[in-house]
Amino acid sequence: MNRAFNRKRDKSWMHTPEALAKHFIAYNAKFLGNTEVDQPKGTEIVRDAVRKLKFQRHIKKSEGQKVPKVELQISIYGVKILDPKTKDVLHNCQLHRISFCADDKTDKRIFTFICKDSESNKHLCYVFDSEKCAEEITLTIGQAFDLAYKKFLESGGKDVETRKQIGTLQKRIQELESENSELKKQLQNLEEQLRSSKVSPAGSISTKPPSTDIFDMIPFSPVEPLVPLPASNGAPPPPPARAADLRKDLFGAEPFDPFICGAADFPPDIQSKLDEMQEGFKMGLTLEGTVFSPDPLDGRC
Repeated sequence: MNRAFNRKRDKSWMHTPEALAKHFIAYNAKFLGNTEVDQPKGTEIVRDAVRKLKFQRHIKKSEGQKVPKVELQISIYGVKILDPKTKDVLHNCQLHRISFCADDKTDKRIFTFICKDSESNKHLCYVFDSEKCAEEITLTIGQAFDLAYKKFLESGGKDVETRKQIGTLQKRIQELESENSELKKQLQNLEEQLRSSKVSPAGSISTKPPSTDIFDMIPFSPVEPLVPLPASNGAPPPPPARAADLRKDLFGAEPFDPFICGAADFPPDIQSKLDEMQEGFKMGLTLEGTVFSPDPLDGRC
């Protein structure tokens, strides 16, 4: 993790690891908004974004609109921006997508971070106004990122592999449900054809023996057990199927076993998310204290 932040307390973080790993740290702030930026890092990048959003906020303020208040929930799983009253999640910024975080070392209220949007993959700069705890919030985000990165390395990808297996299972279940539904429809069509073949147009019973179906095959009956019959030449019945053959389904395919799936079996969409997660942690989070340009219109938002 890049640390261009001389004021960071390297000896000890502000919160216990358990507070960020098992719970979250909550802060109240005013949300000035977010805007697209062309770079994932940079002091000038966030400085321009702060100027832009402050100017937009002044226009809205002159129109009688108030700055919305939000609640920030910071944990190793990301930074959630919620409505403080309804607790509805307005934005959910995952830590591996946050690349830059800065606060105003003179104002002590304004802080910002750059996060890569999960849908558009654009870099968005979020700007907040807190009550003189901008540095503390910046440090908390940095600590959460540090803990999340360590957890990612210590687990050796086990947590990620578990999520990949869950995704594979969910996809396989959907495929099986779709196949099952299609087979049921085919079975119903065959049963309808069987019934129609047994009854003549005049309503009389057909003289065709019902020993075979439309494919001239003996229909399967789950009530009657399958018993091997002796061959017509007096040869003994064939031996029972081996255990390995019993493991195959009626199409001759091996049953799905999630515990023997290799890495190549994971769906491409899940694999791409894992690659993105690793790339985000590798890029690191830059924490920085800077001076945002004073607002010529108003000292407060």
